[in-house]
Amino acid sequence: MTADDFVTNGRLGRQQQGEAEQARNIDETERRVDEQDRRVTEEHRVENEGSRSDAEHLRRIAEAARQNQEQHRESLEQIRQEREEARQAAEAARTAAEQARAASEEARHAAESARQATEEARTAAEDARHATIESVRATADTLAANLEQMKFVEDMRRIYRDLKDSKKPNSN
Repeated sequence: MTADDFVTNGRLGRQQQGEAEQARNIDETERRVDEQDRRVTEEHRVENEGSRSDAEHLRRIAEAARQNQEQHRESLEQIRQEREEARQAAEAARTAAEQARAASEEARHAAESARQATEEARTAAEDARHATIESVRATADTLAANLEQMKFVEDMRRIYRDLKDSKKPNSN
């Protein structure tokens, strides 16, 4: 080999060494990049797992909130129904109170009518009592007049008999 060949070989050797070094550096860089990619991928996997866990947790919270909201809605519906029932009961009570008031008013009118009828009956009884008293007086007057007439008739009979007896000759 000639010196030029040697130099050329030396250059080639250095060049090959440089290329080999460069290839090793590239391999090392790729290995580091791959290692970094694996770390980043693992970090992303851990982050994604954390995100999935957080999302699952948020989903559970949202489900619990939905169930809670549904319970509140059902409670509100029950309260609304109870209020409606209470309103209907109050309306029924108001109607019953109105009917009771009307019945009370009718009873008051009936009591007033009964009082007036009782007063009229008392007045009629008083009038009948007065009429009875007058009738008894009239009957007494009539009886007294009849008695007087009977006395008069009896006196007339006695006088007539006496006259008759005085006109008759004595038969003794």
